[in-house]
Amino acid sequence: MHDRVSSWDKNIVCQYKDNFSKINGLWFNRNPLHFAIPLFLFQLSLISVTSQIIEKCLHPLGQSSIVAQIFGGILYGPSIFGHYDALGQALFPTRSILPLETIASLGIVYFFFAIGVRTDPVTMVRPGRQGLIIGLSAMFLTMLLTVSFSLVLRSFISMDKSLARALPFVAASQCLTPFPNISCLLAELGMLSSDLGRIATTSSMTCDLIGMSLVAVMLGILQSGSEPLESTLSISSAFLFVLAMVFLGKPIVRKVVKVISSGGKSIDENCVVCFLVSALVVAFISEVIGQHFVLGPLVLGLVIPDGLPLGAPLISRLDYMVGKFLYPTFLTTSGLKTNIFSFDFSSFWILMLVIVFSCIAKIGSVMFASHFVNINFQDSVVLGLIMNARGICELIVFNLWRDGGVLRDQEFALCVVSVIAVTAIITPLIKVLYDPSKRHVPLKKRTIQNSKRDAELRIVVCILNQENVPCIVNLLEASDATEHSPIAVIAVVLEELVGRATPMLVAHQSTRTLHSSDSRSGHIINALRQYELCNERCVTIQSFSAISHLQSVHDDICRVALDQNATIVILPFHKHWEIDGSIGSVNKAIQNMNIKVMDTAPCSVGILVDRGILSGSLSILNNQSTYRVAVIYIGGPDDAESLCYGARMSRHNNVTLTVVRYLLFGCDTAKERKQDNNLINEVRHNNMGNENFIYREQVVKDGVGLAASLRTLETSFDLLIVGRNHQASQILVGLGAWSECPELGVVADILASPDFGSTASVLVVQQHTMIGDKIKNRMMKPVVISHESLHHPTTGAIGPAEPESRWEISIDTTENHV
Repeated sequence: MHDRVSSWDKNIVCQYKDNFSKINGLWFNRNPLHFAIPLFLFQLSLISVTSQIIEKCLHPLGQSSIVAQIFGGILYGPSIFGHYDALGQALFPTRSILPLETIASLGIVYFFFAIGVRTDPVTMVRPGRQGLIIGLSAMFLTMLLTVSFSLVLRSFISMDKSLARALPFVAASQCLTPFPNISCLLAELGMLSSDLGRIATTSSMTCDLIGMSLVAVMLGILQSGSEPLESTLSISSAFLFVLAMVFLGKPIVRKVVKVISSGGKSIDENCVVCFLVSALVVAFISEVIGQHFVLGPLVLGLVIPDGLPLGAPLISRLDYMVGKFLYPTFLTTSGLKTNIFSFDFSSFWILMLVIVFSCIAKIGSVMFASHFVNINFQDSVVLGLIMNARGICELIVFNLWRDGGVLRDQEFALCVVSVIAVTAIITPLIKVLYDPSKRHVPLKKRTIQNSKRDAELRIVVCILNQENVPCIVNLLEASDATEHSPIAVIAVVLEELVGRATPMLVAHQSTRTLHSSDSRSGHIINALRQYELCNERCVTIQSFSAISHLQSVHDDICRVALDQNATIVILPFHKHWEIDGSIGSVNKAIQNMNIKVMDTAPCSVGILVDRGILSGSLSILNNQSTYRVAVIYIGGPDDAESLCYGARMSRHNNVTLTVVRYLLFGCDTAKERKQDNNLINEVRHNNMGNENFIYREQVVKDGVGLAASLRTLETSFDLLIVGRNHQASQILVGLGAWSECPELGVVADILASPDFGSTASVLVVQQHTMIGDKIKNRMMKPVVISHESLHHPTTGAIGPAEPESRWEISIDTTENHV
């Protein structure tokens, strides 16, 4: 068995040329697996299917995909199925090794090329204070402690010579913290946009910069043997190659990008092919100068600017084929070389002791450095676990050492198993110890209802498209910014992360002047600054660009809302209307983002369903248009929040507010509605004498009557405000079954439906609740009103006089038909 495993390197395999040129099937009484092409296709299919199945099985246990992919190779290697010679030689015979490893190496070339394109080299060179301190500590302190520990073990514990020779190398490899490993793990955990994810990313980039230099030196020494001149030439040529790529290759790439950008068109397919071929060329050059072939593609990727117009198209061509097909093949081939039967018990526990010690040393090093950069204890432990991520970079190093004779089959197998073991342990631990959503918990409720009347209203508006800006500006203008009650607008422009591995939250310079900009975010920011200039001394604008994956951008939104002490977050709806009233596009990623923000936001949340394109470019900034707003009130905290927002709008001279309250016919719920009555009476009392305020009560029998009554509002308003959730009532019975968008709630889903023949935009409001609050208890508690002007100026009680605003009552007479 040992000889068969060693055949990966040592055996000379002869093959008949007919094994490649002839096609023979079962109908010719020949086994297709005896021929090279059918065998190769079968192996790739087997590797892909098995890895996917194992990944699905391990996902509920919180395991990373790399565990499944390596374990898939071990499954078919000499450790399990391959332990039986007949099965092993049938599935993965020696003659199939070369084609399989060749395609795996091709996958590694493009994998590192894609990693280089995604990586921001500026962040690698200038990681910031936190990333620099933690990265250097994690690398050098871990190396010092782990290598010293291995030397102590080698001195005081008897072991075979091969293990004694390999032990310091294995110990030194544990100090590596490669960026590809960290990036892949954080992406799977959904932590790329989290605070610790950003710190881990920048720290690993620091380690990578140093690690690539050390690997280049080590490869030069290993491949030259005892010849100092050859090692010097190899190392020098590697650094000259990097310098040539930076000072010669980068200007060429910039010229290509400039030509593409000036034309205003998408990148030409021939250009994409040229860069993909260039990755192969620089990989060949790397091998020629005595370095590993991944050096060239990685450096080439670093000199290519990420995002549009060049980086994103390259990534889109590579992501699926490389990430899901070629890259797992390399991981599987490493598992195929792993033979657990080659383990010696004494060698096993010695090597495991070194690896465990290195993990503890790295966590301790990160915790020590975290003390100086103001990271708390629990976060430093999680950060230490993240920095222990294992992956493809370690496997490449172990394969190089195995090919160079530094590691025997025994040490190589132990190292591969250690990659699986460490990753399998740290991944669920990180999920248990760190929940990004719990970081967005404020000390008190942040709602419009609980804010004082003259308090500054702080609104976070998330903008996806330029077409949404007019509707958002109207909403902000209607919110009635005054010197006594100003508005602070925190604009977050959402830009989907394409062609970049590191999410970014960019804060734009705060200024009241307009700047010329051809970018999408620049146009949006300029439009908001125009609104700010029209409301000097009443409105402040602070702009951010959240460049992130839409699956994790909710972390950025919640972080901004928490840091900026926001009162409410306004989110875009995931459906976009065409001018004819039909749905033009649907973005499911935005819908998932909205649901996550509603679950974790540190303040109230609103979803703005923008139908501005249907009603034209109405604007109330010029004080010549009337903005008609209706609040639909059924009951509950969310409706209370929407009513308080509408009450603020009613103070604007160009806003007419209509409050439509729905009551259930024939049901005496005066006692249960006492909280709602108090709030509505206060709002009415506050609007005595306001001719632009109308209060209506609509009595309905059931959900059918409610839906029919809502139809009467189709053409009367520009904006409809409604709460997401309502008190349990017979009014809503039967409506939930037709709901298409659960994040909107039952009533808002009707208002936002294409069948609802209205041109009015809809704002769906969810009031913020603290963690631990029960919905039932929240419904039973009195509604706290802190609007000072809603109370009597001396006693704080509601005045006995009836409001002088208009009050209408209507009863729905719709009959139910089965």
